[in-house]
Amino acid sequence: MLKLLFIGDIVGRPGRDIVNERLAGLRRKHSLDFVIANGENSAAGSGITAAITRSLHSAGVDAVTLGDHVWDQRGWETDILQLENVCRPANLPAACPGWDHVIMESRGFRVGVFTVLGRQYLNMKSECPFLCADRMIKQLRGQTDAIIVEIHAEATSEKQALGWHLDGRVTAVLGTHTHVPTADARVLPKGTAFMCDVGMTGPYGSVLGREIEPVIGRFLDGLPRRFPVATEDVRLSGAIVEINPSMGQAEKIELLTVHKEVNATNPVAAD
Repeated sequence: MLKLLFIGDIVGRPGRDIVNERLAGLRRKHSLDFVIANGENSAAGSGITAAITRSLHSAGVDAVTLGDHVWDQRGWETDILQLENVCRPANLPAACPGWDHVIMESRGFRVGVFTVLGRQYLNMKSECPFLCADRMIKQLRGQTDAIIVEIHAEATSEKQALGWHLDGRVTAVLGTHTHVPTADARVLPKGTAFMCDVGMTGPYGSVLGREIEPVIGRFLDGLPRRFPVATEDVRLSGAIVEINPSMGQAEKIELLTVHKEVNATNPVAAD
């Protein structure tokens, strides 16, 4: 059996730090063959940089996926061209720079991963995620032994619908973006692992990774204000998928939650 960990949205320095500190141990403890992480919030809570991408790879992340904040950091549209283990959402316009998928290999087994953006409540110019996923599966067939699809979306209905649409055709359909881990991890009838949201890797003493008071203030009065990355209750959240290598189907999926060890000499820093 092969094991894959998909790490949910890494938020700011707290999220990066817990990945750097704990991932090597998690790879050993769980005998992980592949690690994928969504890194679109890893740079001060919005976007990613080349330096952060390289640090995640050094920590043990095999592939980095992105979402609706893909272009938030200045210069990333150029940097992404130099980084082969990063993919931007596949259903963005074809003119956008960067790879639309990543293929990883371990023990002679090849896993392809790609992301589709949802279109409900997300203000991005993107193709239908269902049609894009169909196209990407045809493109990757023959190049991979398993396919992991990330749906970066707001609506749980859209995520669930894509899971059912792809059941039996991919190994897993895993949701990101909403930063709250859901309790619906399961293997669908035809062998596709599914979870609406694998959660956030970052500070849970927050509102979706941001300091609490400014967010409450915005809801109360509607005035614009900065939302700094929070620092409290840092956790790594993701899903572990067990893959049957003979069929490329999922045998099991479960939520993984790891808490950061904090002490007086090792405080959590924020961007």
